[in-house]
Amino acid sequence: MKGSAPYDRGLLQTIDWWIVGCYLLLVLFGWMNIYASVHGSEPSSIFDPAFRSGKQFIWLLASVGVGAVIVFFVNPRIWEVISSPLFLLVLALLFIVIFVARDIKGSRSWFTFGPVSFQPAEVSKITTSLMLAAVLSVQDFSLSRRKDLLMVLAVLGLPMIAILCEKETGSMLVYTGYLFVLYREGMSGWVLFAAGLAILLFILTLVAPLYVPIIVLAVVMAVYHVAGLQSWASATHNRRRHLRITLGGLALGLLLIFSSGYAFEHVLQDHQRKRVEVLLGLTEDPSGVGYNVRQAKIAIGSGGFFGKGYLGGTQTTYGFVPEQSTDFIFCTVGEEWGFLGCLFVIALYCLMIFRIVKDSEESREAFTRIYGYCVAACLFMHLIINIGMTVGLMPVIGIPLPLFSYGGSSLLTFTVLISIFLALNRQEKKYF
Repeated sequence: MKGSAPYDRGLLQTIDWWIVGCYLLLVLFGWMNIYASVHGSEPSSIFDPAFRSGKQFIWLLASVGVGAVIVFFVNPRIWEVISSPLFLLVLALLFIVIFVARDIKGSRSWFTFGPVSFQPAEVSKITTSLMLAAVLSVQDFSLSRRKDLLMVLAVLGLPMIAILCEKETGSMLVYTGYLFVLYREGMSGWVLFAAGLAILLFILTLVAPLYVPIIVLAVVMAVYHVAGLQSWASATHNRRRHLRITLGGLALGLLLIFSSGYAFEHVLQDHQRKRVEVLLGLTEDPSGVGYNVRQAKIAIGSGGFFGKGYLGGTQTTYGFVPEQSTDFIFCTVGEEWGFLGCLFVIALYCLMIFRIVKDSEESREAFTRIYGYCVAACLFMHLIINIGMTVGLMPVIGIPLPLFSYGGSSLLTFTVLISIFLALNRQEKKYF
C-alpha cells in the first residue's frame, strides 16, 4: 500500500545460506584435518588448547562470533564510509612491519605480541577490497580516464610494493586476482592477455634459448597489429595510435625478456629461485626444496579414490610432509579422504565462489557488486595457488588454503571478508 512502511523479509530470505553452509563445512572439515595432521605427535584430544587443533577450535569459535556480529549488528553502510581510513591504517602497518618484525623464514611480515602474532598482509585483503570497491563505485568512474586509473593503480600498487618488501611473495600474487575485478568493471581484455603473455615470456626466458621468447613475442605482436588494423577506423591518427601501441608492447616485451634473468637471479631469494627451478624441471632436489611437494604428491596419490580413512594416513600420521597443517593441508585430504574428499572440498569452494559472484551480479549497489567480486577473486587465487603448489603445478610460496589451513589470522581474515559481503548483500535484500 502506498506510504506503508517497508516490509522486512527476515533471515531466511535475506541471508545466502549456501555461502554460510559452505563456510561452516569448510572450517569444520579443515579443523578435523588439522587434527589429523598433528595427532600422531601432539594432542590426544582434538579440543586440547595446548596444541594446534585446540587453538584452531578457539579461533573457529571466535571467527564465527565476529562474523555473526558483522552480519547482524554492524550497519553495513559503515564499510563504505570507513574504507579510506582503514586502508591507510593497514597500509601504514604494512610498511612499519618491514622495520620492526623478526625475520621468519626470510619474511618480515609479522607483528608479535607475546603469544599472539598479527600479519597485516592478511588484513590488507579486506581493506584493499573495501577501498577498491569504494573507488570503482564512484559515479562516472572510468578506467579509461587517467586520473581514475592512477587511483586504482595506487590502491593496488602501494600494498603490493609493501608486501613485496616484506618478501611475502604469496600474498602479493593474490593481488593479481583483482585484475578479474577490473575486467568486470570495464578494463580491456587485452590487459589480461598482456599479463598472461608476460608470464609466458618469463618462463620461456628461463627454460629455452633466448631467441624462442623473442620469436614468440614478435609473432604475437604481429598478429595483434594485423587484427587491430582490421578493427580500427581508417582514420590516419587511429592507425598511428595503434602502431605506437604495438611498438610500445614490443619494446616492453623485449625489456621483460632481457631483464628476466637479472630479476630471477637478484630479486628472488635463493630458496624461491630453487623452488621455481624445481617446478620448471631445471633442477632436481627431492631431498631439499622439492621434498615438500614430493611427499605431498605421495600422500595424495596413496589415498586413491576413497582414501585411507580418517586418521588412517601414514604420510600424515608420521609427519612426512612439513607444514602439513598449514600450507600443505590439502594433501591430508587427499590421503585420508581420497579423490572423493578432494572433489568435495574443491566443490565447496567453487559453490561458495559461484554464489558470491551470483549475488554480486544481482546487486543493485555498485559497491556491493565490486566488493563481492573482490572477495571471490581472493578466494579463487588462494585456492588455485595453494592446491597448485601442493600438487606440483606452482612453486611453493607459502600461502594458506582459505578457511581450511591452521592459522588464526587467515581464518579470521576470510571470515570477516565473507561476513562483510553477507551483510552488504543482506541489506539489499532486507526490504521490499
